[in-house]
Amino acid sequence: MEGNGPAAVHYQPASPPRDACVYSSCYCEENIWKLCEYIKNHDQYPLEECYAVFISNERKMIPIWKQQARPGDGPVIWDYHVVLLHVSSGGQNFIYDLDTVLPFPCLFDTYVEDAFKSDDDIHPQFRRKFRVIRADSYLKNFASDRSHMKDSSGNWREPPPPYPCIETGGINPVDNFLTFKKIKGPSPYYYCLAFI
Repeated sequence: MEGNGPAAVHYQPASPPRDACVYSSCYCEENIWKLCEYIKNHDQYPLEECYAVFISNERKMIPIWKQQARPGDGPVIWDYHVVLLHVSSGGQNFIYDLDTVLPFPCLFDTYVEDAFKSDDDIHPQFRRKFRVIRADSYLKNFASDRSHMKDSSGNWREPPPPYPCIETGGINPVDNFLTFKKIKGPSPYYYCLAFI
């Protein structure tokens, strides 16, 4: 583990080191799907402890600090971002963000404080909303043809990952995961504002 102080000293990461993870810049939803797949296949922790967290808002303009795409102290304004949350039975919760300069994984409280800051300091139109999806459901239901990464002429905005599109027969396109409304009753999807 890259380090997060004494609170995380006994935690064994659920993933390989950051540089050994499957990663493609600007494809965070696929990076996290691949990370969920790794956790499922290696069975170190119960998959039920892990969640894919979609972060966005209705305007698709959300600030996140401590991102590799923006050196220095300012935030990156993403249209959306996806991280993995591990709610560890050991009592500590961790965020896995392959785009952060913070430790990987990072203690939940540290990540929230350093990467999200406080909503009190953010104009209401940039406030983030969170959709938390169980990892098992994410693996089963997420699919992408990557069409959201092409411009109106059909050219890639960013080079696609080297592996084939994720095809599970599930929800496509990514925009379907960026709907932020409360869902009543039992569901693998949760509208969550409790992070901050």
